[in-house]
Amino acid sequence: MSRPPVRLYVDQPLTVGTVLDLGAEPSSYLTRVMRLALGDDILVFNGRDGEHLAAIVEADRRACRIQSKEMVRAQTSGPDIDYLFAPLKRARLDYMVQKATELGVRRMRPVLTAHTQVERVNLDRMRANVIEAAEQCGVLWLPDVLEPLSLEALLATWDHGRRLIFADEAAPSASPISALSCLGPGPLAVLVGPEGGFSPEERQLLAGQEFVTGISLGPRIMRADTAAVAALSLVNAVLGDWQ
Repeated sequence: MSRPPVRLYVDQPLTVGTVLDLGAEPSSYLTRVMRLALGDDILVFNGRDGEHLAAIVEADRRACRIQSKEMVRAQTSGPDIDYLFAPLKRARLDYMVQKATELGVRRMRPVLTAHTQVERVNLDRMRANVIEAAEQCGVLWLPDVLEPLSLEALLATWDHGRRLIFADEAAPSASPISALSCLGPGPLAVLVGPEGGFSPEERQLLAGQEFVTGISLGPRIMRADTAAVAALSLVNAVLGDWQ
């Protein structure tokens, strides 16, 4: 059985017939890791111009050249969902970024809260994880990785046309599906707080915003990276592109 083509992100414009010169890292990956050679096909995307089937027209470990043969999928952008989160330690942050990409978010932003345990975030590492996850899961867009903000600054500059949904263990409704079903269509954001939860002052600040909806994630206490997957899955199922 033949294996599916390797899928590669390229930060260059894509049109049918385009010839692209790849750098040393992707060239080494194609020739040394994946054992591809002259004439082999790969799938390429750039987050803007759809997905293309391309052939390797020059093969070298230091510099491969590929040419687009055809567009195989037109560009899509997925649901308009932002993911906001209190930063985690390195391995768990990597996991969370990868899963949020797989779940189709458009943008990601670290949010600093009173109980945030990690103050510094490596945005370049986040972007690298976004690319790797997008290559593997088949999405055609790359979520934007935005600069960290404090929760207070985030809410002070919020676009009120975007509904903010946050994971709230004290939500008035025990059913997240019921709470989400009451919301209308439109752009959304999902906020998951730190391991220690939001402070009483932060919870009061969130509750006082007309654009904010708190949802329960059930009777069990989840780690923040698990809560991310649960919250985004619920939102996709009720309001996103899983309907």
